[in-house]
Amino acid sequence: MKVFNPDAIRNIAFIGHGGSGKTLLSEVMLYNAGEINRIGSIEEGNTTSDFNKNEISKQISLSATPLHLEWNDTKINIIDTPGYSDFTGQVSAGLHVADVAVSVIKAAEGVEVGTEVTWENVHKHKMPAAIIINKVDNEHSNFQGTFEIAKDRLNNDATIISYPVNEGVNFSTVIDIMKMKEITFESAESKKFTEKEISDEHKEQAESMREELVEKIAESSEELLDKFFEEGTLNDEELKQGLITAIKTRSIMPVFATSATSGVGIANFLDFVENFFPSPVDRIGCKANMVGSEDSIDIKCEIDAEPTAFVFKSLSEAHVGELSVFKVFSGTLKAGMDMLNTTREKSERLGQLFILNGKNRKEVTELTAGDIGAVVKLKDTHTGNTLATKTYPVLIDDIDYPAPTIRAAVVARSKGDEDKISTGLHTFHEENPTVEVHFDPELGQTIISGQGELQLDLAVKMLKDRYKVEVDLIEPKIPYRETIKKTIENAEYKHKKQSGGRGQYGHVVLKMEPLPRGTGIEFVDAIVGGVVPRNFIPAVEKGLTEITAKGILTESKVVDIKTTLHFGSYHNVDSDEVSFKLATTNAFKKGFLEAKPILLEPIFDVSVKVPETYMGDVMGDISSRRGKISGMEAEGPFQVIKAKVPLAELYKYSTHLRSITSGRGVHARAFSHYEEMPKDAQEKVIADFKKAKEEE
Repeated sequence: MKVFNPDAIRNIAFIGHGGSGKTLLSEVMLYNAGEINRIGSIEEGNTTSDFNKNEISKQISLSATPLHLEWNDTKINIIDTPGYSDFTGQVSAGLHVADVAVSVIKAAEGVEVGTEVTWENVHKHKMPAAIIINKVDNEHSNFQGTFEIAKDRLNNDATIISYPVNEGVNFSTVIDIMKMKEITFESAESKKFTEKEISDEHKEQAESMREELVEKIAESSEELLDKFFEEGTLNDEELKQGLITAIKTRSIMPVFATSATSGVGIANFLDFVENFFPSPVDRIGCKANMVGSEDSIDIKCEIDAEPTAFVFKSLSEAHVGELSVFKVFSGTLKAGMDMLNTTREKSERLGQLFILNGKNRKEVTELTAGDIGAVVKLKDTHTGNTLATKTYPVLIDDIDYPAPTIRAAVVARSKGDEDKISTGLHTFHEENPTVEVHFDPELGQTIISGQGELQLDLAVKMLKDRYKVEVDLIEPKIPYRETIKKTIENAEYKHKKQSGGRGQYGHVVLKMEPLPRGTGIEFVDAIVGGVVPRNFIPAVEKGLTEITAKGILTESKVVDIKTTLHFGSYHNVDSDEVSFKLATTNAFKKGFLEAKPILLEPIFDVSVKVPETYMGDVMGDISSRRGKISGMEAEGPFQVIKAKVPLAELYKYSTHLRSITSGRGVHARAFSHYEEMPKDAQEKVIADFKKAKEEE
């Protein structure tokens, strides 16, 4: 494939609700451009984009797939992203390297939860964007109604570029407002279409839309606006440059009518992408800095600049091999080049370079600024890493992934599989960075967290398929804390043991006081007169450290207690460090149980975004989980409910929330604080703990 200058490259990401047709749109575009010789289908599992066996079996996209095509003299890179909410991290990765986001919406169903969730990324990063209203051949298609809702909910600057003449099951014709032509398509397979002048019955509407478009283009700059007021119109070149600028600055969000199944509207969409979408040269918002500096810099998308690339995806498939997928932000990358991984401060040598269409890869000798490609897996480079030169060590900001919303503990079914499980989960994290895995020494469990049950289930399936190990996901233990509510003046214990020869003797008297929440553990040595010799004080402190780390009620950490050693005694021969450590732990246990011990539980800040219709159900559900509503605020057509909820009540909450809101509710969570548990809940936790210990 020939080398393209950055201004002849377009990078777009298809985003939107699952089932809106993103994958099939990509497929038909590849077919129209001659990249593939037949159109695959979701049902048959042979599309270019969804090549992973899990995608084929579930008939949904699970990852962001890089695709490419050549349209006239322009290279168009497409990132086909998943619509299912468990995989929003893949959408974040795709948008990180795209220059335009294209939201695909169903003509009948309109704006759905997946549309709204993915659009938040576009809004957050102020990306240039477009909208495709797809499936206009649906018998219940409502193009105009869907457009109005998109304008209201997504962006008021949405502007129609093409609209259907005969929407519904016979949909075959669109009117292109930029070309001012009526375009009729034969079928997706034929690629054939005819352009003609707009028929009289549609001319008035088309001219009205054209006038509205010209006015919006004129409003994008003062110079064009002055020209428009003077002459009442703009010439073709002014319109073109004005529209490019308006899309780049988000003053216009073009809207297109298509049907992926019949191929209607695809060719004129690709023409528009070629002629009017911003190139990587126009990219706005790429944040970077030089290594060792926090000052932001602009990376210029130029072929002759120092090479810089960002790895946004890692692939590891049996038939694909291990690949690092990247975007070149500046310069030219060639096989065999020595690069510096500025994220990890490791040297890398580039192997073979490829451009990808799903699992199909084509070797290339070089990739220039603005382009997207892949390299045979690098030894020390991972998703989110920057590759640069030692003379220009730039660091591009990492992908802004959503925080986990679900967690589970991983339990091996067979002993001895721990290493395989660790390796497998690390690989899964590489391919799905929103899945986080760590061993929690406090809980003694390996915890996996992510965006939803399906995502975690895929990790389990991958372990079985690729590593031949089986695991179960169970509810994780809760990291409770233990403390006291009452002051004990004299918690005393005398450790005395005599069994022939030298014995053991240690005697301590402790004062135990509750401290304000979050203070921690405090030890005070208040011994006077040497009743406990100085050389045994460290043993007392060590005993306290060990017992507070282990806990007493449920073997949870003890917190917020001030312990004062104020009296004791010793034996000249029998006293030693072990004796004083044992005396301390037993004195502390005794005093702890007398000092009104309580359990503290972790409380999380939970934010639930939901359509107003479901507010009552969601608030009632939060209350049933011992949650406390702390506020509500409107956000567009949604309500955001803020609450504080115990972690113990949040297991699989994301799944339950989807169930009670018909998939339209999303939530985020973050640790807030620890607070005392209700007495009945505390008693149940302690009883369950004792029962589990007895069964061990």
